[in-house]
Amino acid sequence: MNDAHLLIHFGELSTKGGNRKLFINKLGSNLRHALKAFPKATVSVDHDHCHVYPHGEYFDEICGIVREIPGIQRISIVHVCPKNIEAMQELALSLAKEEEGATFKVETKRADKTFPLDSYGISRALAAAILKRSDKKVDVHHPSIRLSVDVRHDDTVFMSCHSFPGAGGYPLGMNGKVLLLLSGGIDSPVAAYQLLRRGIRIECIHFASPPYTSMAVLDKLDDIIKALSVYQEDIKLNVVPFTHLQEEIYRNVDESYCITIMRRMMLRIAVEVAKKEHCLAIATGESVGQVASQTLDSLIAINDVTNFPILRPLAVMDKLDIIGIAKKVGTYEISIRPFEDCCTIFAPKNPKTKPRIDHCEHYEKKFDYQTLVKECVEGTERTLYLSGEKKEFQE
Repeated sequence: MNDAHLLIHFGELSTKGGNRKLFINKLGSNLRHALKAFPKATVSVDHDHCHVYPHGEYFDEICGIVREIPGIQRISIVHVCPKNIEAMQELALSLAKEEEGATFKVETKRADKTFPLDSYGISRALAAAILKRSDKKVDVHHPSIRLSVDVRHDDTVFMSCHSFPGAGGYPLGMNGKVLLLLSGGIDSPVAAYQLLRRGIRIECIHFASPPYTSMAVLDKLDDIIKALSVYQEDIKLNVVPFTHLQEEIYRNVDESYCITIMRRMMLRIAVEVAKKEHCLAIATGESVGQVASQTLDSLIAINDVTNFPILRPLAVMDKLDIIGIAKKVGTYEISIRPFEDCCTIFAPKNPKTKPRIDHCEHYEKKFDYQTLVKECVEGTERTLYLSGEKKEFQE
């Protein structure tokens, strides 16, 4: 395995036209940063692929890291040989013998049309060498070993028996930064993952209401952010002191409208924090119809307080699909811990599913919410996480 390297296939990046080079260079930079713990490993970038050369470093660990980097469609473990049929036959035979399967198929892509044999001829020549000098048999329909051959324009040939999917999407940082409402539940960490896959950096905001909510929810957030740091190394968390404002809401608003008014206030606060932190949009883990505050009528009433962009990456996803991603990302077991956030603790028995904007405005006139919103923004505490560990934050 020491002579193998990872060939990175771009997938969606290939559609970027004139901006393609920027995206590819960003992906190369992200790969180098992600592999900084492996000083011998190197990364090179060309028009068609990125290449990761472990140079004897921990191959499996490097593969695991590369699989989680956004912007990669597929990863192949490739071996290189000179562009002559004898060398190609020797490498094909060696790779086939290393595999445990009894049947094989050779698939050839010939970028260099000047090579004497066409794709079919190359496949036949390599298959013949394997059949003659091993006990492997050809099976073109259901092979246990699939040998891929890529005859390049330069003097090399790539061969691979192993390929696996990457994270997809775009390289992190290519699509700006958003402020994500992070509750500690199942949905918002999955929303974070979906954003990161699209090349969007995240910063998080959480609304804390002690003593009504346990401070242990912040421990959940620590662990969730640590899980997400696999995809983005540095994540900032803004914790908003929401207790006073929430008490005023429940003192002045009809219970059926409390969640709607509370979400409107959260959005007002989030917009102000987002502007301070140079975020281009707000993001939430809302899924249409999942709870009373996430009906389309409720979302319209909540959105009414701002024209700032709001992203809802889970808007049309089923709960079981969201849970599946949460388990894959490693946040599910953290999110189901029993410590709840302010939305859950203060959930009314009969929330309004079709709130009216004029009714919302009527209730908001009963108390000085502008001053309370300002207090929340000014009282926000910020923590920077670097590789999942808390660091001293400096403005």
